[in-house]
Amino acid sequence: MKAGSLSHRSIIYDRVLSRGFLFIGMSCLAVLMLIMLFLFKEGLPLFKTVGINDFLLGDAWYPTSAPERYGAFPLIIASLFVTLLASLIAVPLSVSLAVYLSELAHPVVREIVKPVIEIIASIPSVVIGFFGMVVLAPWMQETFRLNSGLNVLNAAIMLAFMAVPTIASISEDALSSVPLSLKEGSYALGANRWQTIRHITVPAALSGIWTAIILGVSRVIGETMVVLMVAGGAAIIPWSPFDPARPLTANIAAEMAEAPYGSTHYHALFAIGILLFFLTMFFNVVAGFLSDKYQFKES
Repeated sequence: MKAGSLSHRSIIYDRVLSRGFLFIGMSCLAVLMLIMLFLFKEGLPLFKTVGINDFLLGDAWYPTSAPERYGAFPLIIASLFVTLLASLIAVPLSVSLAVYLSELAHPVVREIVKPVIEIIASIPSVVIGFFGMVVLAPWMQETFRLNSGLNVLNAAIMLAFMAVPTIASISEDALSSVPLSLKEGSYALGANRWQTIRHITVPAALSGIWTAIILGVSRVIGETMVVLMVAGGAAIIPWSPFDPARPLTANIAAEMAEAPYGSTHYHALFAIGILLFFLTMFFNVVAGFLSDKYQFKES
């Protein structure tokens, strides 16, 4: 009788928990859907007065001119340029650091370095942006004899610093989860440590590494405060890493407080939000595709 009562309570407990988690999950999904609907509701009215081609390919963003011009192309190029440079800096450093911690570092070193990396990820972006303004910008201006140290390269370096902890930590977890039997089999066939890392460990962890890279890149492209502080703020097409620029996120943060509610300028800023939504969704789709494609299957 007592055993049956415990079993009945366990079943009720499991049902309550499962329905509770289902409710929480559906609530989060509903909130995200409402945010998305609000974004589209406020952004789509722009295209009643500004053509999609003019918005996407227009080369001038002048909301205060007469007539107003809302060409987001310079902002799109700035975002992609900064993201590309930051990725070129962050990805090799992060993956190399992950390989070192997983395969080469002494256990004591690993136990010290990995928590430090994860702590770096918690540094507020405004602090990183402030460092870029007061330390890196003057150094770049003096070293490269620039008019200003607030430019694309400064923003890329600061964003790479923010992305390294995310990519390195997740990549290290993926590398550490590779079955030991694979490595032992490689050593048994005569491979050395570097050959095993290159041909066995990294390919087996490639799914997790790609996911880490896409998550890091998504954080870079969605970051606001750093690019607002150190990218230079010029809504022009950057032709060089030393040119100032204004990425999409920085433009929203810089102008939203000045845009009258319901105005064309207001709707244009929400249309930029729609662009960011599709860019982020694209990176998440790519992450899912690469994760499935390189998923390790042990035979």
